[in-house]
Amino acid sequence: MPQIDSGRLLKDLYELRAIGAYRTGVHRPALSPEDIQSRRWLVEKMSAAGLRAEIDGIANVFGWSAAPGRKLLLGSHLETQPHSGWLDGAMGVIYGLETARVLGGGIDVAAWFDEEGWFGSFLGSRSFCGQVADAEIGAARRRGDGVPLTEALAAAGLAGRPRVQAEPGRHIGFLEAHIEQGAELELAGDRIGIVTAIVGSRRFRIVFEGAQNHAGTTRMARRKDAGVALTRLAGAIEDRFPSIAHERTVWTTGSISLDPGSPSIVPGRAEMVFQFRDTEPAILEALDAELATLIAAANLGPCAVTAIRTGTTAPAAMDPGFQAAIAASAARHAPGKFQHMPSGAGHDAQILSGIMSAGMMFVPSIGGISHHYSEDTSDGDLVLGCQVFVDAAAALLS
Repeated sequence: MPQIDSGRLLKDLYELRAIGAYRTGVHRPALSPEDIQSRRWLVEKMSAAGLRAEIDGIANVFGWSAAPGRKLLLGSHLETQPHSGWLDGAMGVIYGLETARVLGGGIDVAAWFDEEGWFGSFLGSRSFCGQVADAEIGAARRRGDGVPLTEALAAAGLAGRPRVQAEPGRHIGFLEAHIEQGAELELAGDRIGIVTAIVGSRRFRIVFEGAQNHAGTTRMARRKDAGVALTRLAGAIEDRFPSIAHERTVWTTGSISLDPGSPSIVPGRAEMVFQFRDTEPAILEALDAELATLIAAANLGPCAVTAIRTGTTAPAAMDPGFQAAIAASAARHAPGKFQHMPSGAGHDAQILSGIMSAGMMFVPSIGGISHHYSEDTSDGDLVLGCQVFVDAAAALLS
């Protein structure tokens, strides 16, 4: 079987970790100077590996194989969440690069733009799949500082470049490696996760409109307190969702704001950012309907409540043949130490699965930590995971 160069693999991972280093993690917002530096670093690595490397008009990085025949597409993403982990996305890109070196042909590698949602939802992989119109790019603004995507692309020297789209018939499929970002593998003592399906999600901005007034002189019976309306809805969700959810269903109120946010003022406006995730479309539909019911009930109170849907992704099943190839490789290299499991996080593989066969493999996250600078995976698990990944890729190519 093909053998990876473990020293080269780890050297690449640690070099990439140094770009945008923050404490023990990395801070590389999409199209920040650090993110652009990482993309140019990857182009050099791809070229040295014998791939034809390019950055397209939406900042996707591609390394194309010149070998004849159909190719296997591998990769993940380079940008990070704020002050976050060093392996989320980056590991999958370097696994793809190492696979291209080891197998010597038939491997294309991609680093997708903005999987982390700084400007939108999976803009890079969706663009490759033909799902992003120019109008969406023109309207996109970076989360946090509001920089337009068009300006950020121009600052990176990418203005006017074409956006690469999938070439029909070129690829047998897409394979992605990732840290688990949870604790299931570690708790079970397993070293490889074979992803069966990737969750879909529904995302909302829920707005509460009341009446701003003096906190000392406005009697409780006359108040239209938007903050109270928000907390009541959040509590109702916690009461009702468990009766609908499955074991792995999750929901999160990730942000709350009160306006004007002063201790002596009854808030006249409030917002909460809310999402829920599951791999089953029927569960997502049931939660969606329950949320609508709860919002209708909330509107019977003194405040007006409006839910604005900000995003939807569909669940995606991973290809059984790809799962089998990963499982066979894991059985050789980590016998008895692997499991089939769903992904509770979204990944580019779910977007690619809409136009080609797709598969995904996990390695353990220490303590189940991700989206934090303390995110980590042992060197031993990084090396083992890459060997399993390369062998699975070789089997799929053959």
